[in-house]
Amino acid sequence: MKWTIEHQDEGKLLREFLRNDQGFSRRILKSLIYDGGSILVNEKEENLRYSLKLGDIVTIAFPVEEKGSRMRPEKILIDIIYEDDAVIVINKQAGIATIPSLNHPNNSVANGVLFHYEKHHIPYTVHVVTRLDRDTSGLLLIAKHRYSHSILSASQKQGKVKRKYYAIIQGALQEEQGMIDANIGRKEGSIIERTVSNDGQRAVTHYQVMKETNSHSLLEVQLETGRTHQIRVHFSHLGHPLAGDDLYGGEKTVIDRQALHCCSLEFEHPQSKEWMTFTTELPEDMKKILPDEY
Repeated sequence: MKWTIEHQDEGKLLREFLRNDQGFSRRILKSLIYDGGSILVNEKEENLRYSLKLGDIVTIAFPVEEKGSRMRPEKILIDIIYEDDAVIVINKQAGIATIPSLNHPNNSVANGVLFHYEKHHIPYTVHVVTRLDRDTSGLLLIAKHRYSHSILSASQKQGKVKRKYYAIIQGALQEEQGMIDANIGRKEGSIIERTVSNDGQRAVTHYQVMKETNSHSLLEVQLETGRTHQIRVHFSHLGHPLAGDDLYGGEKTVIDRQALHCCSLEFEHPQSKEWMTFTTELPEDMKKILPDEY
């Protein structure tokens, strides 16, 4: 990463420029100094107390990041729809986990991304910003290094990483648009399931009905909060589980996975500060539930 110092930054301490203007956390700066990274000004190592001059070229090189024991490259098909030095946006297929886990130690999106990194000599590990359930398809945001991950994570906490979903529920809702405001917590006796619970964390879901058939409804859904299984739990709680979502009461007669797809992703780019917008169409297995084009 490289910046040329302009008039507005002249006279600032290097620490101030990196911390306040570029969003580097103390932890990342410490890692650059002590873990094998470098902070250069005009190709020379400089102390963070260095006073910047007009025309100075500040260069950052990140240390090599250690990969987890399950984070191994695997030749897995991943649909990359956007990539630059800071982020990757992937259109994830259903039936594949985002990251390896105890129950699914390989064959994840992360394993496929690491194979892509290895093939193109990209010296990073995988930092997932927006995770999707194994059987949910759609847009997935991955940061390439700790710097972009820290900025995007902060943006996400501030509600500045925005996602919309297509969901197909069983039956029809009384209102064509609305908000579900119901706390979600762990279901007693289960390590996987969640449930609406008064003592759970606040969860808010906004929806708009896009199409109705005799048996199903296509919704556009936007999350105000990001609780585990939030969309699935909220519509199940209303008596309209997602088609195919047998964990929360849905039937697998028309689709063999929960009918949920992340169709829109928006965020401020961690380096350029440009507002990025990505969209995808409804996947084929969800289209088949609806008899006509929506």
